[in-house]
Amino acid sequence: MSNQDLSIAQPHPEGADAIQKMALAVVAVGILILLVAFGGVTYGQNALFMWLSLSSIFVGTVVYSTRKYLSQTSGIKNNGVWQKGFTNRGIFAWMLGVFLTGFYVLLYWFPQYLGMANNGAENTGLVRLFDPLSFLLNGHAASQWFVYGTFYSLVVLSLGIKFMLKYRNNRYHLVRTFVVILCQLSFAYILPEVLSSLQRPDAYFSMDIKYFWPLNYSFFYKENLDALRSSGALGMFYLLTGLLMLLIVAPIVTYFVGKRWYCSWVCGCGGLAETAGDPFRHLSSKKVSAWKIERWLINGVLVFVTVMTAFVLFTYFTGKFEAVAGTLKGAYGFFIGAIFSGLIGVGFYPIMGNRVWCRFGCPLAAYMGIIQRFKSRFRITTNGGQCISCGNCSTYCEQGIDVRWYAQRGQNIVRSSCVGCGVCSSVCPRGVLKLENGPEEMRLNEEPFLIGLLKNKKD
Repeated sequence: MSNQDLSIAQPHPEGADAIQKMALAVVAVGILILLVAFGGVTYGQNALFMWLSLSSIFVGTVVYSTRKYLSQTSGIKNNGVWQKGFTNRGIFAWMLGVFLTGFYVLLYWFPQYLGMANNGAENTGLVRLFDPLSFLLNGHAASQWFVYGTFYSLVVLSLGIKFMLKYRNNRYHLVRTFVVILCQLSFAYILPEVLSSLQRPDAYFSMDIKYFWPLNYSFFYKENLDALRSSGALGMFYLLTGLLMLLIVAPIVTYFVGKRWYCSWVCGCGGLAETAGDPFRHLSSKKVSAWKIERWLINGVLVFVTVMTAFVLFTYFTGKFEAVAGTLKGAYGFFIGAIFSGLIGVGFYPIMGNRVWCRFGCPLAAYMGIIQRFKSRFRITTNGGQCISCGNCSTYCEQGIDVRWYAQRGQNIVRSSCVGCGVCSSVCPRGVLKLENGPEEMRLNEEPFLIGLLKNKKD
């Protein structure tokens, strides 16, 4: 039923209905099961409690989202994101940030506190809870990374459905979110686990086939190359696929459609950012100083991983500079692979926005961004004559681009950082912005729209 209260102050705002509250209670039950397991309690029926936990979180989230968004008219609204503490760096946002950061610290450096066993012992705690699912998929006991992959996929699936309900009026968002969910569940989660069950324990099939260098910085490590080369036809397939993705597929596809094909349609990092991070997309800084830091950081990481990989490959073929290669591997893995992409990249969602890693640190985004900026057909076209300067586009740009600045001038947006999520276009009330792939000669035409219109009329 619609709210008939005409009060301007709205003293009785609408809240969650009874079904939404019950759905949140179901989610809480699922989380409680995980917390009890984390505390060291061993369930008599691990499989039962594991499935109860995962299904409770999934069903509760979907039911809550369905009730929330289907009760509203379609279309993207501001919904008071700057007035809510959770989405405006309030106390709950900081609590969530600390929780996520702490979880990544345990995951990377203290997995024993999650229940990960050493030296052939049995798992305990939270990791033990997921042993039944791990045995089902790969025939081995769970590791902390299997638990993380399961959580990751569950979040992308459940909050991806939430995202689709919220943006249901836009076909582009529906299709790309469905593809993101499909890629995460199949190529990043289920397929690698099933393949690992068919091979020797040392075979390198934990690799996500769409996760290639330089994002997959360990692809050229000696142990991984040896495992791929010694694993028969399937190993060579993975090796050649990784090289083809880097040298041929990524440049060609990026030329035609920009880096959005990967960053917003395929990548697991981008998938988590678009689904779990959607409530925080407006928190990305639009300052010029942030843009300068972004360019130095992300390109610096690309240079770092390139130098590190060069030393690794030189050592692999010659046996020289092993100490240097080892030092660079350790430094990159610790500072970039763990702290930057994990602790900061996800833990800082509620504080710095949902694309911290993608914007400031991802070397693959930097690599494709260079192609997108200088040799691509992709651009976001603007119609400056229709812009009313509402600022919705800039507010919701997760990459920190001041879209309104370009729209007011009628300039095409050609930025290496743009991931083509399309939300700026969706939130525009006047249809000013469009994601397009067109001739290169028209792409960098940054002449203001009205001046160009007057010139054409004069001619």
